Amino acid sequence: MDEDTLFSSFGKWLEPICLKTFKERIAEVQQVKYVKKLTTPAYLKLFLHAQLQQRDVLREIADDVLSEEFQKELGLESISASQLTRKHNQVESTLLEQIFADL
Repeated sequence: MDEDTLFSSFGKWLEPICLKTFKERIAEVQQVKYVKKLTTPAYLKLFLHAQLQQRDVLREIADDVLSEEFQKELGLESISASQLTRKHNQVESTLLEQIFADL
């Protein structure tokens, strides 16, 4: 599968997630806190992509963000493994469970 097909398919796969509902869930679990770079929706997209690509370590996930098309999808220019770790520790696990169940 070439990269263009991957990202267009990824975008279509994410369409079923209702952003309004997702934003409400973020507010319910109080995930809307000071965010410098990695928003919770971008974090979710990044980890869903990592799951699909079977990434094993945070460094591989951070390296995926080097793709310009994926940067546009996420609204990021770069991310480090340490930033992913900090965000991962902040995100409420029930939020992620609900999203995965919906998909």
